[in-house]
Amino acid sequence: MGDVLTQAEIDALLSALSEGQVDVEEMKTTKIQKRIRVYDFKRPNKFSKDHIHSLHNIHENFCRGLTTYLSGNLHSVVESSVLSIEQITYDEFIRSLPSPTVLGLYSLEPLEGTVLIEVSPALTFAVVDRLLGGQGQGGTEKNRDLTEIERTIIENRLSQMILISEEAWGEVYQLKPQFLSMESNPQFTQIVAPNEMIVLITLEVRIGEAVGMINICMPYLVLEPILDKLSTFFLFSTKAKVTSPEQVQAIRKKIEWAKVDMVAYLGNSEILVRDLLDLAKGDVIPLNQSVQDPLPIYVGEFMKFKSVPGLHGEHIAVQITEIIKEGGEQDE
Repeated sequence: MGDVLTQAEIDALLSALSEGQVDVEEMKTTKIQKRIRVYDFKRPNKFSKDHIHSLHNIHENFCRGLTTYLSGNLHSVVESSVLSIEQITYDEFIRSLPSPTVLGLYSLEPLEGTVLIEVSPALTFAVVDRLLGGQGQGGTEKNRDLTEIERTIIENRLSQMILISEEAWGEVYQLKPQFLSMESNPQFTQIVAPNEMIVLITLEVRIGEAVGMINICMPYLVLEPILDKLSTFFLFSTKAKVTSPEQVQAIRKKIEWAKVDMVAYLGNSEILVRDLLDLAKGDVIPLNQSVQDPLPIYVGEFMKFKSVPGLHGEHIAVQITEIIKEGGEQDE
């Protein structure tokens, strides 16, 4: 944003224009020249705007999965979001990292090469503090190397966080993330040449009051085979939204584990308390349900079937005579 002129400067400019000391055409040429941006051919931008936009959407999905995982694992309120996406050289990224820090190296099969994820010390110690019974305030601690116990805790969580990316990438390309190792010194993680271009995705994660960053470093050489897939058109195409039979079967298996009460109502009645206290074997309680009417069957809170009572061998049973398709399908 340009500087705001004072009234005295405006008056001086108008006076110079009226006296011919300033050429209007020259001012227009100067303004056009300022629109020219310097381009460094040593650092070409290899990711287009469509690529960046698609990566943003992919990692928004990753943030949703990450939030769900950390919330359940840490039993705390967790928020995560994509803070920025930029393309820089690998050397610039490595030089910006603190030492020590948490660096996870993983592969994205069938793609060749290695991807790197960095968890800031503030977030690392907040996770450790929370898992060891604290309030998640470990981010205020001075940066230091992890102990053996802390390293094991973080390595397990880091490997799970990496697996979440499989679902996030699912709409674009079927990738199989595989955790390789964890390092603490950035200088020991040369996954590509220092001058190679990378795309750096920075996520902000909040665990209670603690705030930390997660950086995902994806080299251009790793993503190059699927760059044609990283377009907004492909990401939101109708083909990607087609449900396969395998997906239907997977959803069906998960639903089968859900337990819902199913009840057949014979009817109801109202009696006095003294009649209830005097009930004895052989007494009959008249119900509001006629023997000619079908019995309603409720699944959960909704009536889904009508039936007639009977016997199946030695067991009391009902035979379904009608399926109720209305009700229970709207969102509550």
